[in-house]
Amino acid sequence: MFLRANPICTGTGQLHATGLTWDYRDRPTPLSREYFMRIIFQRGETPSVFVVDPDLAALAGGRPLPHVYHDPLRLCLTLPGTREWTGTMRIDQTFVPWATTWLYYFEDWLISDEWKGGGKHPDPTDNERYGRRVRRATRQPRI
Repeated sequence: MFLRANPICTGTGQLHATGLTWDYRDRPTPLSREYFMRIIFQRGETPSVFVVDPDLAALAGGRPLPHVYHDPLRLCLTLPGTREWTGTMRIDQTFVPWATTWLYYFEDWLISDEWKGGGKHPDPTDNERYGRRVRRATRQPRI
């Protein structure tokens, strides 16, 4: 499993018949806070990346979060329909570094209030629905 072998995303996860869930810690710069991340991949779908801790909304201090999808809250890392990611690509070479880059720009946004990460912002009303399995997998871990 590539995720386990790649030092940039060392963590733990569960592989099942229809996909995987992977938890790891990320820090976009040596001076950044540490983030507890979760990747959920369902066969035939695009992986979803969640920041489990800290709470991004709390860090934003009431400001609307840039470049995220809602329900559940997850990072916007690809533009749907553009084939930026296909099922033949490795998650550790795409979504993991893309999430780190997103966190870097998020930390900059916290200070500047300007999203400098580029891309097309998702519509805040886009509440792409997920099934019970994904909602359950995105719950806060019991520590």
